[in-house]
Amino acid sequence: MKAALLAMHYQNDVLHVDGKVRVGVAADDPARPRLIASAARLIAGARANGVPVIFVRIAFAPDYADCLRNCTLFRRVAESGAVQEGSWGAGFYDELAPRPGEAVVTHKRNNPFWASGLEEVVRATGARRLYLAGIATNHVVEHGARHASDLGYDVAVVADACSTAQAHLQAASLETLAMLADVVRVDDAVAQMGGQA
Repeated sequence: MKAALLAMHYQNDVLHVDGKVRVGVAADDPARPRLIASAARLIAGARANGVPVIFVRIAFAPDYADCLRNCTLFRRVAESGAVQEGSWGAGFYDELAPRPGEAVVTHKRNNPFWASGLEEVVRATGARRLYLAGIATNHVVEHGARHASDLGYDVAVVADACSTAQAHLQAASLETLAMLADVVRVDDAVAQMGGQA
């Protein structure tokens, strides 16, 4: 079964020590280097196996006119000045950045598929299995997994390449996701990708 990887929100404001959000990956958090290393192995493994990597980012206009502030999450994003289009913070973390020619999709809601063109980009790859990884597990990853499942894709969430603000939220999200997706580790995902290009 042909596959694609959605690498979501590996952006400076979300992941870098100087970022404005740093969901679950504070500068002194020992899980931070493990998350970065896991995500890097996952992306490298997909590339090595010929599995398309689609980089998903969130970004808003500098005045946040396109940010729907109907929930605490987006109100906090706007208040903090995070992920402004064209800023360093909205850019990809260097070690996890797309290469020339790799797809990049920008979204502006919790669901990465909503009005972003992501569904069309995924469809163009011919993939039927989607590996999802990113930050935060209980937001963009969970929304993406639910939507992809509803679209009929076979979904796998790569747990050690995901993070949330708190460990109990990560555990709860992964337990919930296990009802609609395979929850796998990077090494397992890369091994599975061997026959899915």
